[in-house]
Amino acid sequence: MSNEPTLNDDQRAQLVRMAMDLARDGATAELAEFLDHGLDANVVGDGGNTLVMLAAYNGRIETVGMLLKRGADPDIRNDRDQTPIAGALFKGEDAVVAALRAAGADLDAGTPSARAAAAMFGREHLLA
Repeated sequence: MSNEPTLNDDQRAQLVRMAMDLARDGATAELAEFLDHGLDANVVGDGGNTLVMLAAYNGRIETVGMLLKRGADPDIRNDRDQTPIAGALFKGEDAVVAALRAAGADLDAGTPSARAAAAMFGREHLLA
């Protein structure tokens, strides 16, 4: 039997919100500690957003890299059918786009797809 404390639903929701804030803020080391203690790198929060989605959208390249190294899926779509790479393209986060491409992000997934987002914002060169 494990000595790890069991979280109730409210505590788990609070933990996930805290982790999402860390991803959004680019607090890479602090977020890594959450993962070290068992938080799933693909946990889904409000709006269907993942840690990598929030880090990518906010241009947190170090956080994105850490999450990808720890198994975060670059293709999980949020409730609005958006992917992390399309969000990074929308925000003009070139380094994040490159990291997600290197991790094998699907350029045709989501609405709009990364290809469509790149065309809308004149960033097709990032996907060439």
